[in-house]
Amino acid sequence: MILDRIQIDLRDRASGRVSPVWVDIYDSSLSRRWLTALNQVLTDGLVLEKNYCFFGFAEAERNGPYILDQVNRSILAINDADIGYHINDHFDMANCVTDDPVDGRIVGRNIIHDRFNWLHRYFEDLQGTSGNISSFYLRADPATRWHIRQLNLLCHEFESWALSYRKQIEAPGWQRPSQLMCWLNAPRFTLEESDYELFGIDTINRSLGGCYVGVNKAVGKHHWEVFTDEGKNSRLGELVSTTLRSQTEAAADFDIEWGRDPGQFEWQQKKLADFREWLTANGFDPDDKALTIGHPKIGQVDLQASFGTEDYQRIWQHLNTHLDVLSVTTREACCQYQYHWSDADFQSRQIENLTGA
Repeated sequence: MILDRIQIDLRDRASGRVSPVWVDIYDSSLSRRWLTALNQVLTDGLVLEKNYCFFGFAEAERNGPYILDQVNRSILAINDADIGYHINDHFDMANCVTDDPVDGRIVGRNIIHDRFNWLHRYFEDLQGTSGNISSFYLRADPATRWHIRQLNLLCHEFESWALSYRKQIEAPGWQRPSQLMCWLNAPRFTLEESDYELFGIDTINRSLGGCYVGVNKAVGKHHWEVFTDEGKNSRLGELVSTTLRSQTEAAADFDIEWGRDPGQFEWQQKKLADFREWLTANGFDPDDKALTIGHPKIGQVDLQASFGTEDYQRIWQHLNTHLDVLSVTTREACCQYQYHWSDADFQSRQIENLTGA
């Protein structure tokens, strides 16, 4: 049963052309609470994070060098702030991506994960965790808090971009583009026990055009992220970044997967089997859905109606020129987003909206 059909208008900023994408939302208890939250976000006109929206598009304007430049700008701002924390580090393509073998990969363009474990560690130190905010964050002014937050966002953005960047030469059809719809100050709601049934190792596989609730609201990496970054022989006590938490909250945020579903391929099945072994070796029950592993699916893009095709290559080609969300419409609410992350005042507007100034 279809609960709602959402329309997302994507804009080609070069030509001004608008292209609608239609998402059919399934009826479930989680979907109903999520849709209520989304309607409220649209009604209230909360700010859409356009600087944290399109991930894994290797040829996008927000490419690796750009993202790392933003990381360094935020590090400089944090170091210049009087909060008692200094980051003696600098990120660039030369020390973040290598053609040398990494984790057995020899094809080239390999991300050096330890660099981003440290970047995430800096963020964890500065931010703290939900319910245990750090003293550094409490001492920071709104602008510095914004830069602290950017360390986390930019870390994940670069890792996603770098994966597609490598896949361009290793396996072009397995790039992982996705669309993250996140709003500043979006109200959260607590996951209920019935929601856990939508999780599980099998839900790590995401379908082309699948719509998934944004549940990654705890500070720290998740089980699958750690396993993917560190490998099947890693142990949590030996890692630089060890803050690993199950998810307890969700929001109106949602993701659209624009990559292909790998679930039927032997190499993915082998990786998931290795992941089960890794969980067991690290003291977790792979069948415990309360670990909130995976992605709870709440809907699906109507690919034929939106693009006239289900061919991922043609869909990617179209999306590559429409990486800007202009509006979101449900049966009950609608909101337009005329601004863009490249606007001169985008940072100041974000800070203002984060602080309620």
